[in-house]
Amino acid sequence: MLDLTQVLTYSAALGIAAAIPGPGMAALVARSVSGGTLLGFCVLGGLILGDLSYLSFAVFGLAMLAEHFNALFQLVRWGAAAYLCYLAWQFWFANHQAIEVGKPAQRKELLSAAISGVTITLGNPKTIAFYLALLPLVINLEAISIQTWALTLVPLTVLVLLSVGSMFILAAVRIRHLLSSQRAQRRLFRGAAIIMVAAAAAMLAR
Repeated sequence: MLDLTQVLTYSAALGIAAAIPGPGMAALVARSVSGGTLLGFCVLGGLILGDLSYLSFAVFGLAMLAEHFNALFQLVRWGAAAYLCYLAWQFWFANHQAIEVGKPAQRKELLSAAISGVTITLGNPKTIAFYLALLPLVINLEAISIQTWALTLVPLTVLVLLSVGSMFILAAVRIRHLLSSQRAQRRLFRGAAIIMVAAAAAMLAR
């Protein structure tokens, strides 16, 4: 089991890491502005699922595997960087329409938003660095049991990311009327695209 100090340290570290601007939060804000609260929470759900995947990998030995299968992880690194660049291209050249506040999102858009949240997280160098480099410094992963992972780490991760992500979504929706024009949306999405390219470059530079 984790003691209170480890719980608080992990929560604080994860909260700070999540709040630092990166591809995930950039996409979250952009989608929340263009599609509203529901679409934003679908992206957030995908982001959380991606984080839980890396948390599980870290707890169950992905860091150890990385030491023995370096070539595979180099391939994953390049693939993730390429995917971030692809997303950046989509965000940069997106065809924007004036926002109709109150218009319900279609089911296809909600599913697409959730999938994009997962894939952005899996290709996010900040997330990878947190779970495979910083997490072992905060928590002794060798002492983590399946019960501790399932009953403590997973709910704690969901709670922290949901809290941070909700603040970004609500802030984005609150200023949505200021970004309803095509020009404002273009600037927002292109700003997100620049962040994704920067993240891809950082991943390849390491």
